[in-house]
Amino acid sequence: MLTNSKAFSGFAVNDLQEAKEFYGQTLGLRVTEESDATGGMLTLHLEGGTEILVYPKPNHVAASFTVLNFPVPDIDEAVTELAGRGVTFERYAGFDQDEKGVFRAGGPPIAWFTDPSGNTLSVLQLT
Repeated sequence: MLTNSKAFSGFAVNDLQEAKEFYGQTLGLRVTEESDATGGMLTLHLEGGTEILVYPKPNHVAASFTVLNFPVPDIDEAVTELAGRGVTFERYAGFDQDEKGVFRAGGPPIAWFTDPSGNTLSVLQLT
């Protein structure tokens, strides 16, 4: 029944305009906005035609897991560029992260950061 459905993912934020600025300006993604009686929503347009729905939610509580991963060819370059745009990388107890915040053991090199609503995102180097 759903074989040909163009499924998509989505997540909530507490401030749609703040999210639009972060995803559009800080991360450099193409973002479109739809307004409606409920306050509207954003669509993040990613490489390959993938779209992610971002919607406002009163009393938003960020997920306790990574909601969006960005594969990059060079993690060090990506972390340096994002840090230059004001992104702060998260540090987690029990993870041996380097000075840039990159975890390089137990899988692909990965660095986590949050959006203004506290949702966890990552850049990871896939080879």
